[in-house]
Formats: sequence, structure tokens, C-alpha cells
Amino acid sequence: MEPFSDPFTIDLRRLGVLRELDRRGSVARTAEALHLTSSAVSQQLAALAREAGVPLVEREGRGVRLTPQARVLLEHADLIAAQLERARADLTAFDHGRRGTVTIGCFGSGIQGLLPEALRALAARQPKVRVRVREAQPPDLFTSLDAGLVDVAVCVDFAAAPPHTDRRYVRTDLLTDVLDLALPAGHRLADTTAEPVPLRELATDAWIVGDPRSCCGAVTRSACAAAGFTPDIRHAVDDWHALAALVEAGAGVALVPRLVQPLHRPGLVLRRPSGPPPIRNIFAAVRNGSEHDPVLAAVLAHLRDAGRAAAARA
Repeated sequence: MEPFSDPFTIDLRRLGVLRELDRRGSVARTAEALHLTSSAVSQQLAALAREAGVPLVEREGRGVRLTPQARVLLEHADLIAAQLERARADLTAFDHGRRGTVTIGCFGSGIQGLLPEALRALAARQPKVRVRVREAQPPDLFTSLDAGLVDVAVCVDFAAAPPHTDRRYVRTDLLTDVLDLALPAGHRLADTTAEPVPLRELATDAWIVGDPRSCCGAVTRSACAAAGFTPDIRHAVDDWHALAALVEAGAGVALVPRLVQPLHRPGLVLRRPSGPPPIRNIFAAVRNGSEHDPVLAAVLAHLRDAGRAAAARA
């Protein structure tokens, strides 16, 4: 390839395509996430390679992998994105965070059990800040965060979430949410005066579990595996109201986070599993540099307060 042009300029939108390819691992999945065709993604990557003057992808079987030069470019892309967010935050600071619009992406039970308190506090103290909420989970949630479609991502730490070392984001821990066993009232282990229940005793029960790509679906499968069995999943349900109705009807047992337990029905009994309880760690993330935005800083502060209040209720 030709050496770097002088002056050296690259299209930041194309950098975003490269970052998404790094996250998704294939051109087809990148195209799907960005609502483009595979051909368009390949064209964007080829154009970025011409601008940078280095190869960015190479063939690996039927797919592609990033070159070492692409890894170097991604490190600079993270720094560039963070600096742009700081510039945006500095401009916003001129109005001292009194007004603005913020979009929060959040998983379903977080919208039910965490956001309402934070949004009420924000509305009372900063009434000119408009908030939009979008239900989403990783990896799509972080694709939206990178693209600016979401300003704050609230999610659970699990395999689909970015690692703590990902420099693209600044994380704020909100809550460690404990999961309890949900049993129908007539279940053999429904006696709430008894000792905590070993999960292994439910190895032969029917289970109600969410999609394996969802946070609670992943946590339930991991907890059962740690107890030494694979759950017999009869019902795949991600909505907590629907899950509670099925448990109450005797259709199976489930693990339920305390964040949503006030929603449950009277014919449903909650028991603590024995040993270290299954947990899910809930955090908020913003783009690196944007944490200095006074509006986002206020939103994060109210989310932290809501997390502490939820932990106290649990």
C-alpha cells in the first residue's frame, strides 16, 4: 500500500465500522448491527484502509480478522472518541447542565426496578432535562452507545457486556442484585421457615429461564451449572410478569432477581438458595470523556442513588 498521505486524515465514521467489526467478529454481523449491507461494510473498511495506508483486515477461512495495524489504529480511535466526548462535555458545561436531552438504554428489569426512582429525582431537581428510555441489552446496547443513539447504558455484567478493561467506556457500579428461588406455593420446598434450599434439589424440576443471550438467562444457567446440573428448561420467558404467572401456575421454578420481586404474585413463594447466592452486577456506562458532561454526571448520580435505595429495599 501507499505510505501515509500528507496531511493524514481519516473518516471517523469508518473508524466506527472498524470498531464494530472488532466487537462482532464478522462482516455479516457488523452489517446487521449497523443496518448496512455486507458489501457496504467491506467498502467502508477498504476506504479506511486506503486513508490509513495500511491493511486493516485479512482473510481467515471464510471470514476476516483484524491485522496488527488495525489494532494500533483502534487504540488511537478510542483516544480520539474520548477526546471528542470531552469537547462535547466542555461545550455542554456552559449551561451548567440545567438543560439537555439524554437517552438511557437499559435492560427490562432495570427499567422496572431502577430507573423510575432515578427519573423522579432528576425531574424534581433538573426539570429542563429531557430523558428518553430505550430497552436494550448488550451487544446491541453498546453499538447504540458507540453510535450516539444512547448516552447512558445500564446493564448487567455478563458475557455479552464489554470487559472492565475496555477503554471506550467509563463504568459506574450501581447495584449487586441477588437472585432468589421462585417456587409455586404448593411446591415441596415452599416452606419459608426451612433452611436455604440447595439448588441441586431442584435438578429434576421443570425450569422457566430466559433467553441464553439475556443477562438473567445466562446467570440462571451458570448457577445451575455451578450446582452440578443442567436445568430442564420447559419454558423460555424473558418477561417477569409472565414468568411469575407461570411459576404461580405450577409450570416450573425459576431464579428471580430481587430488583423485580415486588411485582410477584401471592401464589409464588421465594426461597434463598444455599451457599453463595446467585448475583448479577449492574452498572452504568458512558462513552469515555462524556462523564464530564454535567447532564450525564447528574443522571449517573441519580442512578447511583437509585441503586443504593434498591439494595436497601432488598
